[in-house]
Amino acid sequence: MSLDNFIPEIWAAELNRAYQRALVYGQPAVVNRDYEGDIRAAGDTVRINSIGDPTIGDYTKNTDMSAVETLTDAQATLLIDQQKYFNFQVDDIDAAQQKPKVMAEAMNRAGFGLRSAVDTFIASLYTDAAGAIGSTGSPKTVTEPATASNLTAYEYLVDLGVILDEADVPADGRFAVVPSWFHGLLLKDARFVASGAARADQVLRSGEIGQAANFTIYKSNNVPNTTATKYRIVAGHPSAWSFASQIASVEAYRPEKRFGNAVKGLLVYGAKVVKPAGLAVLVANKS
Repeated sequence: MSLDNFIPEIWAAELNRAYQRALVYGQPAVVNRDYEGDIRAAGDTVRINSIGDPTIGDYTKNTDMSAVETLTDAQATLLIDQQKYFNFQVDDIDAAQQKPKVMAEAMNRAGFGLRSAVDTFIASLYTDAAGAIGSTGSPKTVTEPATASNLTAYEYLVDLGVILDEADVPADGRFAVVPSWFHGLLLKDARFVASGAARADQVLRSGEIGQAANFTIYKSNNVPNTTATKYRIVAGHPSAWSFASQIASVEAYRPEKRFGNAVKGLLVYGAKVVKPAGLAVLVANKS
């Protein structure tokens, strides 16, 4: 297999498709990517501006209003400070002897590896959520059915929704990312509306599994936990946190001392919670 037959642009496009297809936390329905912009290298920053609310006062006829108000402003910095790379080669002999397209499969696996790294990083930002049910020191136990001291999976979702309601978080577009065992408990509850067979392709692409308590539910094996306990189940609105990424480089080359084709790639990314009140966390153990 000569280098003339190895086109870098084709492999770069394939990697991008695999990465986008597999995201859960990093997809637009869970985290906003409004400020992604044009990221060229690690260390770039994305500036996120916000402005305070005007004061609302009582008006009295024929009476001067208060002096004009200068609104406060604030700026958050989303730092693109995370970098992940891959660098692998396929020997010419292996490529010739194996019928499957070895390089294509390796690129797919690299995409899945990047997805897991990104998802894990975004999920770790649960610590910035303003609302919480349970804590690391005192996690809640999820049971089916409910007991005097513990609630069902669905009922805990309802309570997370109440926290968001009280913080004036938009009701439309809310999400919750749950582990597999929590999904299993939801399936036992008639109030959970699971995705049907007709939406199986959507489930595979995004992890979306259904609707419950006004949340679109996503399932992920990257839900943060402590040795299969104290799962941090994040619920909220995509506007609460921002994510930006860029596949900065994908290069094909022939290693100098090998007979083979190699590919190396670099992904840079960053994420930030910009509205802590828009996220709530349930810290929960399996029953």
